[in-house]
Amino acid sequence: MSGISYLQHNGEGMARVYENAAWMVGLKNYKPANDAKLFTEIERHRQTDELFLLLEGSCVLLSAFEEGGVLRFEARAMERGVLAVIPSGLWHTTITRPGTRLALIEAPGTGTANSDVRLLSGTDLAAARAAVIAPTAS
Repeated sequence: MSGISYLQHNGEGMARVYENAAWMVGLKNYKPANDAKLFTEIERHRQTDELFLLLEGSCVLLSAFEEGGVLRFEARAMERGVLAVIPSGLWHTTITRPGTRLALIEAPGTGTANSDVRLLSGTDLAAARAAVIAPTAS
């Protein structure tokens, strides 16, 4: 036997499918909370970078820079096979459609203890959704 493992995730959202001491690989599928019309939050990882790779479907990577307490949103349509590297500290989320599948790679200790989630409302939510409607092409 070769010892090779073949891992998959067919449910909604993200599942950690492989982890060792140095890195974690997750597979992230469409879920309604990441839909362009339904998303309400962004996150940031204070200590680690995160990498996304679009495997199939459609994904817009939404990021936000904070300047004086004000969020400035930027959205970019991901291209299949192009690795997106999210630096630590950058607010972000993935906006997907049914049928979308992503791979993500991050440090194994990334989680609620070293990450923040920010609920968007009012003008922040309107600005984020407007950016997603007209993202920059890859």
